[in-house]
Amino acid sequence: MPLPIIRAPKVTDLDPNPLAINAEQVAKWLVDFLKDEVIRRRKMTKVVLGLSGGVDSAVVAYLCARAFGPENTFAFRMPYKISSQESLDHAQLVVDDIGIQVQTIPITGMVDGYVAEAGEVNPTRLGNICARSRMIVLFDQSAVVGGIPIGTGNKSERLFGYYTWHADDAPPINPLGDLFKTQVWDLAEALGVPSVIINKPATADLVKGQTDESDFGISYLKADQILHYVVQGYTKSALISLGFPDKDVDIVWKRVSSTHWKRKLPTVAMLSNTAINEYYLRPVDF
Repeated sequence: MPLPIIRAPKVTDLDPNPLAINAEQVAKWLVDFLKDEVIRRRKMTKVVLGLSGGVDSAVVAYLCARAFGPENTFAFRMPYKISSQESLDHAQLVVDDIGIQVQTIPITGMVDGYVAEAGEVNPTRLGNICARSRMIVLFDQSAVVGGIPIGTGNKSERLFGYYTWHADDAPPINPLGDLFKTQVWDLAEALGVPSVIINKPATADLVKGQTDESDFGISYLKADQILHYVVQGYTKSALISLGFPDKDVDIVWKRVSSTHWKRKLPTVAMLSNTAINEYYLRPVDF
């Protein structure tokens, strides 16, 4: 029997607002999702998260406070020596608003201790070292409080590969992973996240003046519209036919195409028919 032909989606007129969400309904569903994954599946009641002062971690904090109560939501601020005071202040706004538990654990000693042995590092390496150091803290503190780490990465970052492998993506549960950045902003408004956090430029806060969008060469608003169609199977030529500028399509296409490896578990060399995640996949495995 011949294999079915998989056809690309038909090029049609653009949906005027393809990323519109019912933010209140999404918030309710994500709270239920968190309860199901943490309480029912893992038999746990406490969660930990990194609170950076940005909109993504703020949204996750609000969702966790609703799902588990402020008393069971443990946030950690983990500044490096060049982190901005504004980030710490904005994280505090979230803490003050919803009353979650908070602790500040600087990572400067961890990072600089390694850098002193490794020698001079460039900004990309430094960013990765900071991200992985923060994840060490988060997982260790999860053992202290008896909770589970919750991820804060959004769909735009994940498709662009704009995160540190086995760091930002390491937490086993992620409520925002299927929401584009622009949808996270909409959700933040519905949850009551302070406007100063929603409206500020997204940044990794490693270099003064650096922003996500300056790194990308395209705004989230433009990128998310293109990503919406990319993940539905539209080709580059189809996207251009829809009216997206060649340059913007090229930026998005290259980002997605060059980072597939970051969205996969480690590739295992198969030597049997029970290689985990390569062959051995049971419906009851979570």
